[in-house]
Amino acid sequence: MDPINIFVGITMLFAMTANYSGAKGGLKKSLTKVANRPKTYLQKVPPNISAVILIILILGIFKIGTFEKGIIENEEICRIIGLLFFIGFSFLQVLSFKQLGNNYSQEILILKDHQLHTSGLYSFIRHPQYLSQILADIGAAVALMSYIALPLVLLIELPLFLLRAKEEERILKKHFGDEFVSYKKKSGFIFPFIG
Repeated sequence: MDPINIFVGITMLFAMTANYSGAKGGLKKSLTKVANRPKTYLQKVPPNISAVILIILILGIFKIGTFEKGIIENEEICRIIGLLFFIGFSFLQVLSFKQLGNNYSQEILILKDHQLHTSGLYSFIRHPQYLSQILADIGAAVALMSYIALPLVLLIELPLFLLRAKEEERILKKHFGDEFVSYKKKSGFIFPFIG
């Protein structure tokens, strides 16, 4: 098997294992301690699209839905850069979930004891989990040369995550008011120092 594909698989396994505890805790909280949970397609559709992309990337490890070798010039360099993106942004995604601690949930919601998290990665950007998810998926798609995953990430996952982040900001502003407005002025939306 291709060594880059093996590294993608190992990183994927690590990231899924690291996120398991946060996801398990997020499910418990979402069932018991919710103060506000908007009813919107953004609750389920973006995570389901991410799950489909994950399945496509897993298939890509086994060279299903990928380009054959030699399709582009400097292919190995592009693939290695994609692998480094995938590893780096997978780590940042895990870190962003861990930094949220008890405020983490897989759904868009406000917990009864919710606190606005403004430190660590969140001191620079308000949605590091979405930025890292998108860039990790792009990196994995490039590393695997997946002609299915890359367009899905760029054309479907990215716009849905942007809409989901906007919805999260709407309920955070409603719940935290001026505290959130002040935080918003000091941090970037998806990228540091931008909106």
